[in-house]
Formats: sequence, C-alpha cells, structure tokens
Amino acid sequence: MGRRPVTVRLARWSAEHPWRAIALWVVFVAVCFAGGSAAGLKEATDADMAIGEAGRADIIVTEGNFDDPAVENILITPRTGALDPAAAKAAAADATARLRQVTGVASVGAPVPSRDGAALLVPVTMAGDPDDAADRVQPLRDATAEVQAAHPQLRVEEVGGPSINQALDETLGKDFKRAELLSLPVTLAILIVAFGALIAAGVPVLLALSSVAAAMGLSTLASHLVPATDTTASVILLIGMAVGVDYSLFYVRREREERAKGRSGLDAVEIAAETSGHAVVVSGFAVIISMAGLLLANDAVFSSLAVGSILVVAVAVTGSLTVLPALLAKLGRWVDRPRVPLLWRLTAPRTGPDGREAKPRFWPAVLRPALRAPLATLVVSVGLLLALAAPALGMKLKFPGMEDLPRTTPAMQAYDRLTAAFPSTGTSHQVAVRAPADQADRVRAALTDLAGRAAADPLFAPAEGDGPKIEVSADRRVSVLEVATPYASRDDEAARSLRTLRDDLLPTAMRGIPDVTYAVGGGVAASEDYARHVQEKLPIVMAFVLALTFAVMVLTFRSVVVAATSIVLNLLSAGAAYGLLVLVFQGSWAEGLLGFTSMGAIVSWLPLFLFVVLFGLSMDYHVFVVSRIREGIRAGMSNADAVAYGITSSAGVVTSAAVVMVGVFGIFASLSTIDMKQLGIGLAAAILLDATIIRAVVLPSLMTLLGDANWWAPRFLREKPAAPPADPPAPAPELVGAR
Repeated sequence: MGRRPVTVRLARWSAEHPWRAIALWVVFVAVCFAGGSAAGLKEATDADMAIGEAGRADIIVTEGNFDDPAVENILITPRTGALDPAAAKAAAADATARLRQVTGVASVGAPVPSRDGAALLVPVTMAGDPDDAADRVQPLRDATAEVQAAHPQLRVEEVGGPSINQALDETLGKDFKRAELLSLPVTLAILIVAFGALIAAGVPVLLALSSVAAAMGLSTLASHLVPATDTTASVILLIGMAVGVDYSLFYVRREREERAKGRSGLDAVEIAAETSGHAVVVSGFAVIISMAGLLLANDAVFSSLAVGSILVVAVAVTGSLTVLPALLAKLGRWVDRPRVPLLWRLTAPRTGPDGREAKPRFWPAVLRPALRAPLATLVVSVGLLLALAAPALGMKLKFPGMEDLPRTTPAMQAYDRLTAAFPSTGTSHQVAVRAPADQADRVRAALTDLAGRAAADPLFAPAEGDGPKIEVSADRRVSVLEVATPYASRDDEAARSLRTLRDDLLPTAMRGIPDVTYAVGGGVAASEDYARHVQEKLPIVMAFVLALTFAVMVLTFRSVVVAATSIVLNLLSAGAAYGLLVLVFQGSWAEGLLGFTSMGAIVSWLPLFLFVVLFGLSMDYHVFVVSRIREGIRAGMSNADAVAYGITSSAGVVTSAAVVMVGVFGIFASLSTIDMKQLGIGLAAAILLDATIIRAVVLPSLMTLLGDANWWAPRFLREKPAAPPADPPAPAPELVGAR
C-alpha cells in the first residue's frame, strides 16, 4: 500500500488524538482573534479607493484640506395649498433662535426661499468632526420637533446628510440585525432536517462560526498590508458560513455513511478524509483561486474582499481536516444524538439485506431522462439555461443613488421635498481644479464662467442664493465648484450632463491656464466610472479564474474533458444568474413581489463579485459530485452506472448544502437596500439552479453522452489504474444498464 495523502494522515492523527487536535484548534482561533484585536484595523482611504476620473477628483479635493463641516437644513413647506410667507418667516425665525442655543451648532444661516416661493430653507452648520455628525444630530432633531409643535399649520422638517445617515443607520441596522438573528437558526434548522440529529447539525455550524472568528482576526492583521473596507466583515461572515457548513456537511455525511456500513470510527473518519476531505481541499483551492481573481481588479474594495474571503476559506478547509475529524472521532455514535424521531427515520443512512447502502428512489427518477436520452435532455436543459441567460446581454450597470434608498423614513421623505423645492441640493457634479497658486484668480474666473454657461443649459440646475459657490484652499492651489443637475443620479440625463461637463464645458473653461489639472467627480461620475472599470476588469478576472481553475481540475481529475466541462457548466450557471438578475431588477414587474423600486440597472460592483463567488461555490458541488462519479469508475463501473452512483450518492448532501445557502442568501434579499436585494437574489437563484438543473440534469446527461471520453487526458497526465476497493459502491438498481 502506498503512502497515504497528507490530508488522510492529518485526519487520522486528529482522530487518534482528539483532545490535542481540539485544543490546538481552540488556541489557533483564540490567538487569531486576539492578535487581530490587538493589532487594530487599518481602513482603506479615499486615495486607496480612487477609481477613474471621479477618483482623481476626490484626490484633488483631499489635497485642498478644506474645512468641510456637516450641514443640516430646516425645510419649511405648507401642509396644503400655497406657502404663507409671513407664517414661514415666523417659523424660520423661531427655528433660528432655538437652534442657535443647541450645543453642537456652529452657525445658522439666513433663510433661503425657493425659486417658486413654495418653500423656505434654513441652513444649519454643525460643529465638530463631520464624520461622526450623525451621532450628534439628535439635539437638532429635538429642536426642530419643538418648532413643528409651535407651528402646526406648516410642515417643519430637518433634512441633511447627518440626519439622513442617522435614519438609514437605524433602518439598515435593524435589517442586518434581523438577518444575523435569522441566519443562524435558519441554517441550524435546515441541518437538523438534513441530519435528523441535533449534534450532527450543530457540528457544521460550530466549525463555520469558529472559522469566521479566526478569519476575522487574521483579516484585521492582513489589513495592514491590504487595507480593509466596511464590507469586509460582512463578506467574511457570508462566505465563511457558506463554505464552513458545506465542507462539514460533505465530511460528516460521508463519515456517517461509512459507519452505517459497519466501519469502525477511525476507519470511517479515514475514508471520509480520503474522499470527502480530498474534495474539500480541491474545492477550497478552487474558491481561493476565484477570490484571488478579485486582486486583479486593482480596486481597494475588491482586494479587501478577496483577502478576507481567501482567509476564511483557508481556515475552514484547515478546520475540516483537523478539528472536524477529532470531533467526529470523539463523539463516535453520539454524533447521531439526540435524534429527532421522524426526521431521523427519513435521513439516517440505510443499508439493504446485503449490507450495502440502500439507494433512494427520488433521484434515480430525476436522473432517468438524462441517462436514457442524454442528447435530448442536454439540448432542452441547456437551451432553457441559455434562454434564462439571454437578458444578461442587455445588462446596465449603475451605482444606487439617493432615490434608491428606502422611503419608509421621514428623513428620506423630507429629502424628496427638499430636492423638489431646491433642485441644486440634490444630484451634483464636483469640479475639482489644481493649478499653481498664482493662477487662482484665473481659475476662479474660469469656474464662474463655467457655472454661468451651465445655468443656461437645461441639463444643469442653477445655483440657489447668491450664485455659484467656489471654494479655494488655503494655499490657493485647489479650487472646487459644485454644479447641480435636476435629474436623479442614475438618470440617463444626469449621465449626459456629466459628459457635457467633462467633454465640453470644463476643458473649454480651463483652456490657456498653465499647469492646470482638473477632474469631475460626484455621485454620477463615480457610478459611470465604476461601471466602466468593472466592464474593463471583468474579462481579465474571468480569464484568470477560468485558466487556473482549469489547471486545478486537470491535475485533480487527470482529465482535460472533465476540467473543460466543469468550466462550461459553471459559466452556464453564472450566465443564468446574470440573466435572472436583469430579468427581475431591470424591469418593474417584480417590484411589488420583492418590495423594491427598480433602478433600471444592476449595481455596478455586483457582476464581478457575483462571478467569483458563484464560480467558487459552484465548484464545491462540482468537485464533490465528480469525485463520487470517479469513485464509481475506479470501482469498475460502466460510465453510465458511475454517473448514476455519483449523482444519487451525493444528491442528498449537495441538496442540503444548497438549501442552507439559499436560505441564508434569501435572508439578504429581504433587506431594504437594492444592492443587498440584488446580491441575495443573485446568489440564492444561482445556487438553486446550480444544485438542481446543472448538477442533476445537465451534468449527468453530458457525462453520459461523452462516455469514456470524459476521462481523456494526454499520456503524461494519466494516472496509474487504481486497484478496486474491497467494498465497491453499488449503482442504483433502477438505473443499472440505463443508456
């Protein structure tokens, strides 16, 4: 007998020394978490996240070191009919007097009437750090409520960046808290149904949570090399729970199967390590490759997500090869306790009179068309998936704007009234100019002229009050002008106004000024530039992921055909997910069903992130299923019988893992923001399609049609024939001989 693979030897040692393995794992997790907490988190700066011309504009503004205090507004509008000027002025005077007495208010400006006289605006400048202004806005809201109570005939509202941020933080905080509270019990409930025993269901959750805790600490340490963003922790939790539960599920189910056949505890663990453990290592490596592709995007957000995801997957794989075998060996048959009576009878591994595992009836019935008429089944199923993917050809990419935030809060309702009365307070472009200090006067004159030309163009909104406000840095090298547009940030006309500003107005205004550098930023610019960035980087990331994944699959299965078909099937799954996203979210038919307002586009960052996540997670299932099929081939089965064995023996665990993921991702689809809804629906739908149509219909029909050609490889890649095992697996009786 040859030397056992390192994964098997590692699992065997852990199973023979369970307390040592468990203690080492606990110490590892504790050290990682404590080390991360001690080192502290290094967050990405604006310069790190600069993308395109909008990013260059942000850098120029940052160089100006402007004093940019937080600003709130008191908006006074009529409840019905026209605004009474005298009553509005009295309310404005009352608001001014009250707010000047509030701690944290630096100044209160003069009231500004709207152009149509339908509203009055009182600007309020807050003192202190603008970054935490949302935490200090409540006293202003209380004073505004007092003004409202004193003037009931008017609508008096506070609206501005800090108050909107506070309201959104409350709404989104409740959303995410609900998601976190639901995800764990939903996962546990699905695993209880899958295993029929409480301890067996708890083991995957325990490994997943400990992997997430260790990865959180490691990612904090890694942030000193690759700065983190505020989404990194959420992605670590999402990916960590998904792969941690998956890997444990694969391992535990195989160990239970082997014990049901009469294997000893150590032998069952060793066989599980040699089969499912090997599949876990390969699939984990495939996920890591997919996530590493994000590093090629040259984007601080994606780089941070890549590092966090790679770390949590690596930790989960390590745990599945060390502490998981130790737990299973120590628990022994206690892993099947306490049993849930009805569920246990439905899920427990069963053996027939000959001692072999009894085969289910459902999956053979599902497989029958693929095995008996593979060509017709393949054509129909692939045709359906391609039809579902077709809408992706019309995908549009945009950032969500203020108009896409939930309108359930009074702050957002007030924002809508503010922008309707004062268009220049809504969507705006930020013109940033850097020039020698002795050119500051020429730059100011040029920007003033630009603002005047923009005011005459219906694509732009004229400035309120005394005309354009041009900020100049203390060293007179940086000048900034806000140019408003009356259109929503994701409106096509807003994008057209950006192009007019970038291609015509700004270059014309800056012509002749020596050593000048300029750029246009703002929300619209960031959205357009990021969409272009994703479109440019997606092919590069895809090529990297596809090439390396192909190489890993060839080396793992010693088959060029298996590697190529795995790539094609995963691309088909990703394409169908893209098409479904476009079908659901770029139209309006599903708005009432899913509780969103269509933005007519897909969130800019989603396609790239979705591709690597789906490709990595889909490879989990593919490696696990094909590994089972190869077991059948090595045992001497015909190709069709091996396909039947591989699908039927893995269907239960793949389905359970997919249901866990769909359940958790579905919770994200219930959140308020459009980006989280799209992420949740995209991930849930893709995993569901992959675990059902791809793995149960397309894969078996394709492998049956290819026959022995599945395992073709150049001579130098072929592995030596393996001796058949002493107890070879049996094909599903209903499918023996099916062609």
